[in-house]
Amino acid sequence: MDTVIIHARFAPNGTIVEISERPTGLDPQAWFDFLSYRAADSYQALAGGRGVFRLSRADIDAFKADATAKAA
Repeated sequence: MDTVIIHARFAPNGTIVEISERPTGLDPQAWFDFLSYRAADSYQALAGGRGVFRLSRADIDAFKADATAKAA
């Protein structure tokens, strides 16, 4: 299984400023919220206002498709 790391960067107020693998049409906070709901056990908080999700490519592709469909 190939593991993909999704990096998230937080603003001082706790909102998401930047997150990788974000589907078109979703803002950074919406993508983080979606992943937090679906894959919270894959999240690791890091120092300096950062965090990562470690997911398989297949899971990410499925989440992207689902998030895009719900946003439409």
